[in-house]
Amino acid sequence: MSELNISNMTCPLPLNDHPRIKMAHGGGGRMMQRLIEELFFAAFDNPALRSGHDGAVLELPEGRPVMTTDSYVVRPLFFPGGDIGALAVHGTVNDLAMCGARPLYLSTSFILEEGLETETLWRVVQSMRAAASATGVQIVTGDTKVVERGHGDGIYINTTGVGVIENETQIRPGRIKKDDLIIVSGDIGRHGMAVMGAREELAFTPPIESDCAPLWNTVADMLDAEIDIHCLRDATRGGLCAVLNELAQSSGLQFDVVENDIPLAANVRGACEVLGLDALQVACEGRFVAIVPKSDAARALEMMRAQNDSAAVIGRVTDGEAGLVTLQTPIGGRRILDMPAGELLPRIC
Repeated sequence: MSELNISNMTCPLPLNDHPRIKMAHGGGGRMMQRLIEELFFAAFDNPALRSGHDGAVLELPEGRPVMTTDSYVVRPLFFPGGDIGALAVHGTVNDLAMCGARPLYLSTSFILEEGLETETLWRVVQSMRAAASATGVQIVTGDTKVVERGHGDGIYINTTGVGVIENETQIRPGRIKKDDLIIVSGDIGRHGMAVMGAREELAFTPPIESDCAPLWNTVADMLDAEIDIHCLRDATRGGLCAVLNELAQSSGLQFDVVENDIPLAANVRGACEVLGLDALQVACEGRFVAIVPKSDAARALEMMRAQNDSAAVIGRVTDGEAGLVTLQTPIGGRRILDMPAGELLPRIC
């Protein structure tokens, strides 16, 4: 689908000096009803939502249903390459995709802070609409609550997604095998650094934009090509480092990764070096790790590169020490790549 241009869309609520969200008592009840009818219904219009029922009655195609949920508390709400609205849709849709499920439906709940400008909410809602439209999912039910000023960072969003697995492929850590190859779908670390730059008002040169994007189309291409995908995992909080450690531990196998083969943009590398951050631990929101048999790796890589030409094979699975991840350094040595410890970058998703 073509990308929705939200820049020319005017908020349907009258904006006399940008009216702000009020608490849900007294006049706040009328304000909330207007938000639902004139903002949310206008943006997400579909028969299930318009029914006005306490829940959405869904039609599911034949297959195995999958459900996932996540909450989004990113600060700031808008950052280079994305915003909390697109993030809330892409994040949940991507979790479904990592199970091999075609995304179908989303619910969404908004926690709004008293004093939030309706124009800001409208921008977020339109971004969600654009992301859902581009991904082919419908937002079919939801909820809205208002909390006191100073208790909500503007907006928090929860989304729950429903999808369906339409084939017999089993995508899970238990299918990872010795000699499988490890592929990352693109360069890493963009999202975390873009959010940090916006929050701290850092001027990166060239600018760093988030990789926030839906992943289902790439996964669908791989499934249609009958690639024997053993496991998929999106590299979100904790970045590539966390994903590799989680999957090595779950599979009971050893992962050996080559540092020089990990795709990393020069501006992200430079920013991490200046700030003392490990790029392997910085979150992505549009990248995933695929573990596939060696015989299917070339085709899988080709399909990933059709979406992002920096996709790369970065390592292999061995039957060494269970749960161990090793990293071959540029000078030929090898070190253990541990699970991230301590506080990760806050408010990035």
